[in-house]
Amino acid sequence: MSRILIIEDEAAIRRVLVKILTEENSDYQVSEAEDGLAGIELIRKEDFDLVLCDIKMPKMDGVEVLEAVKKVKPETPMVMISGHGDLDTAVNTMRLGAFDYISKPPDLNRLLNTVRIALDRKELVVENTRLKKKVSKNYEMIGSSDAMDQIKEMIEKVAPTEARVLITGPNGTGKELVAHWLHQKSDRHKGPMIEVNCAAIPSELIESELFGHVKGAFTSANKDRAGKFEAANGGTIFLDEVGDMSLSAQAKVLRALQENKVQRVGSDKDIKVDVRVVAATNKNLKKEIEEGNFREDLYHRLAVILIKVPPLNDRREDIPELIEYFTASIAKEHGTSQKKFSSKAISLLQNYDWTGNIRELRNVVERLIILGGKEVSEQDVKLFASK
Repeated sequence: MSRILIIEDEAAIRRVLVKILTEENSDYQVSEAEDGLAGIELIRKEDFDLVLCDIKMPKMDGVEVLEAVKKVKPETPMVMISGHGDLDTAVNTMRLGAFDYISKPPDLNRLLNTVRIALDRKELVVENTRLKKKVSKNYEMIGSSDAMDQIKEMIEKVAPTEARVLITGPNGTGKELVAHWLHQKSDRHKGPMIEVNCAAIPSELIESELFGHVKGAFTSANKDRAGKFEAANGGTIFLDEVGDMSLSAQAKVLRALQENKVQRVGSDKDIKVDVRVVAATNKNLKKEIEEGNFREDLYHRLAVILIKVPPLNDRREDIPELIEYFTASIAKEHGTSQKKFSSKAISLLQNYDWTGNIRELRNVVERLIILGGKEVSEQDVKLFASK
């Protein structure tokens, strides 16, 4: 549901705008303010996806409202409503950060198109902001085994390039972590990193998720929506579990990689995108190709650089370092002091069969910290590690 605020001192114009917007889309929740001061008060208290604001108003004009909104809610798009004599001022508001301006009386198609585009852009801004915060976390690759040193060395070489990377390895080995490192160390690190779990999205929705859709493209498409490729523009898109993607979606991804263009579902309009693609899979894609489940041409496009992440059982020498890292991070999360593991407990964990890899190790460490004694002992491991 999109929340829209109309700031307009003329009640008749407010009524017309409310009627137009609510008839266009029942998901638009429209609020009203009769002057700039009332509008600013609402914006301070609540979050709106779009503000339509008149320029000439008593108490506080639209330019002052725009400047105030940019200070308190800079991510909120503002569309200015201008009378005939306000056009110069309206153009000036664009320099001040307005999304667009609409002349009075508003042209219906122009108004609705502007609203749709502004709401679409707001959705992207919010998503990018959230993901940039996530990317700004200090992702660390723990371990000093030969296997890990080789992966770190490869990342250092590959990250500054635009080469596409395919990361392979069993579930729970840290493929997502490798992808984040590649992004953080790349020239695109200031741009967004958009993650798509191809296995978690139903096959009938994957194309819409990746490429977006236009209103009416399918039954539940009640508004235009940008896809993940557009959201990743200027940054990196991470296609996790790419081996689970449908053949139809694979064809479209291939085109996007070849031409740097995408088409939203239901549209024939090309949208240029500038993204670096990093993909990951736990499947043997060469076998999937033989069985007709994966396109060979897409595989070769994705696997310019191949990074294989080994299972934890093949890098047991990293386990003591991982245990120490997890105990520190878990203590921080729980707000408790860090527990120690006895040397015998660590040795026992090194010999455990880690079918769930790093993910399983972390879960076991957390369980032992919660259920074990002041120092996690060999007996604690025997009691709780396999439960």
